Amino acid sequence: MTNSAKKTHSAGLSGALAEAAERYSNANPNSAAQFSKALAAMPGGNTRSVLYYSPFPLAIARGEAARLWDADGHEYRDFIAEFSAGVYGHSNPVIRRAIDTALDGGINLSGHNLIETELAATVCDRFPTVERVRFTNSGTESNLLLLAAAKAYTKRPKIVVFNGGYHGGVLSFGSGQNPVNVPHEFLLATYNDIASVEALFNRHGREIAAILVEPMQGASGCIVGQPEFLRALRDLCTRFGALLAFDEVMTSRLAPGGMQALLDIKADLTSLGKYIGGGMSFGAFGGREDIMAQFDPRKHRALAHAGTFNNNVLTMSAGVAGLRELYTPQAAVELNQRGERFRDALNQQFAASGVAMRFFGLGSLMNFQPTDKEIRSVDDLAGMEHRLKDLFFFHMIENSVYMARRGYMTLSLPVTEQDMAHFESVSARFIERYRRLLPAS
Repeated sequence: MTNSAKKTHSAGLSGALAEAAERYSNANPNSAAQFSKALAAMPGGNTRSVLYYSPFPLAIARGEAARLWDADGHEYRDFIAEFSAGVYGHSNPVIRRAIDTALDGGINLSGHNLIETELAATVCDRFPTVERVRFTNSGTESNLLLLAAAKAYTKRPKIVVFNGGYHGGVLSFGSGQNPVNVPHEFLLATYNDIASVEALFNRHGREIAAILVEPMQGASGCIVGQPEFLRALRDLCTRFGALLAFDEVMTSRLAPGGMQALLDIKADLTSLGKYIGGGMSFGAFGGREDIMAQFDPRKHRALAHAGTFNNNVLTMSAGVAGLRELYTPQAAVELNQRGERFRDALNQQFAASGVAMRFFGLGSLMNFQPTDKEIRSVDDLAGMEHRLKDLFFFHMIENSVYMARRGYMTLSLPVTEQDMAHFESVSARFIERYRRLLPAS
């Protein structure tokens, strides 16, 4: 494409995006008003960065099953499911019953309760490498405690992480180091590039406490970890005496025992979160018994792990009900098989239309990207026309589909075949509507 053609194309894309944003603004005056109110009390009207997008975010009024309604009364098919935490959908009767039962017994019990052991045992049964587990209130907390455990156990200061990795609000490496990150001695490597990790170990090997890695980088666009890469990380840790820590806050839902079970890789430590708390605030970290024994309060100089709501009865009850009655191992297999078929159908649609766009991911987690080339790390996303994601987002919202503006989406249990068929139909209309602006295969 000539420079002149590139400028014309860019101008056309900018114009289409401006028109889409204007239609969005005109259709959602109550969400706009809600955002104006929020600006008076919160910086940028926001208390959770990922939820903001311009010109203003939708204000969601309520949800039911796999449906959402915004402040202007528009109904949406929910294809984001609380960024993977909402695997049960909204107000599932089994979860509600568990919460109601917990409420009847009192919320803040100020001691060990009768349900926390049930959830702990269920988690350890589900994830074989988690021999002992402790609960937190978020995935961020889980990873913070996991790193503390790794450093205390190995008596080493450094942690290997990856560009594009996301392990919570203060452990974010989407663009390398982040000013809000906790001040650990992080060593940055390139995802799916074992040579970059080997170079760090050759230089710092006996100072490295752990490798912290997502088996699939979720926040960066569902970039799948290659099995040979993840197995090589296991070998490196074993050889140098470091710990392998898998962040499965998101990926644990992709198979009954998480991705490490799917890949037959044994992590020393694992962080969990999202759906396991039944949709309530939840996080967990666990692993080898000898490492987790550092937190045993019966031991002299045990590591402290506080948290008023770590074992709160609402989360404990919802978590047990969800894992035992709803997201059983068989349900996990079936949902992720549905996700594979859905993603394949969308990608076949793009390919048949000669459009260089694809959904990347595994099972029920996926991300729209304006390319048909392999993506192995965030480096492969550089130079892409990411405004196409914005255009896709506004088109889907306009046609009653709710997803993340960055292209991320997940399937929840109540999503139906009709919902997925609607998504495919709306995606086809996007191709027809904007074909002149889309990259060709």
